[in-house]
Amino acid sequence: MQVPIREIDPWRAQYFEKVNCPADVFIPTEDSDAWLWNPRHRWVYDKLAVATCQGLEAAPHGIRPPRYPVFSKPIYNLKGMGVGSRTLYSAADYDAAYQPGHMWMPLLLGEHVSSDVALVDGVPRWWGHANGIPGKDGTFDYWEVHAGSESVIESTAGAWCRHHLAGYTGMANLETIGGRIIEVHLRFADQWPDLYGSGWVEALVRLYECRDWTFADHVEKPGYSVVLFLPHGRRYRHPPAVLVNQVRAMAGVSSVQISFHESVAPDRHAMPPGGFRVAIVNCWNLEAGTKARALLRDHFTA
Repeated sequence: MQVPIREIDPWRAQYFEKVNCPADVFIPTEDSDAWLWNPRHRWVYDKLAVATCQGLEAAPHGIRPPRYPVFSKPIYNLKGMGVGSRTLYSAADYDAAYQPGHMWMPLLLGEHVSSDVALVDGVPRWWGHANGIPGKDGTFDYWEVHAGSESVIESTAGAWCRHHLAGYTGMANLETIGGRIIEVHLRFADQWPDLYGSGWVEALVRLYECRDWTFADHVEKPGYSVVLFLPHGRRYRHPPAVLVNQVRAMAGVSSVQISFHESVAPDRHAMPPGGFRVAIVNCWNLEAGTKARALLRDHFTA
């Protein structure tokens, strides 16, 4: 049996290791793999191009914004996690933040939604949506995986996919704020595939193997991905397996990820300014996920 997902984060292999897959099927979870394997459509990783093709006012650093506030970020960032992103409120902020390879765009308002979409020749066949509840400085307190559809996103982003991703078959992840696309990834969000329902990973393999999609129209019930961020500047250690198993066995909890490499220096991890992510609890009940996170926090902060 070959694990079907090219997964470099060992804490997420749990979602894929029991699903069989032909040896010649390659499914990316990392943007670096997706960029290499999809040369025709890799341009979507250019965040400046994604912004301007929607008619948003945006430019690279070196072109001064005509008004403030704006949102600044790298034009390319294959590591994710909001690295290098910030809000600029004035010309003084812009001068202090100037960096080659970065861009600015409008500071969009509205709900931040991460949408996974299964595409066959650029045509959406399935959607899964999750909205992020923000923490501080680029972190998220938790994500809520929606049940049912998001009609505005599916209409506007679906039309964008049909136009710009024609010829592409596979998963895409679209991040939107207020319905406007801010990032596109030629992969799915591997943080919560267990919350999409039984059989979803098998449908994923079939999409890449047979260029077809056979699964439920939408996510059947809501779920939550509760994140534990702790302060930067400390080298954290993994909790004992008995604690992880205790948390995983809690009612309402689906899975637990200890989401960092213990043997890798903290500054080698891609993390947002607001914290270092140490754990993720996927659950069907937000209260259960919050209690589980508290148990893990007690370990890390003891």
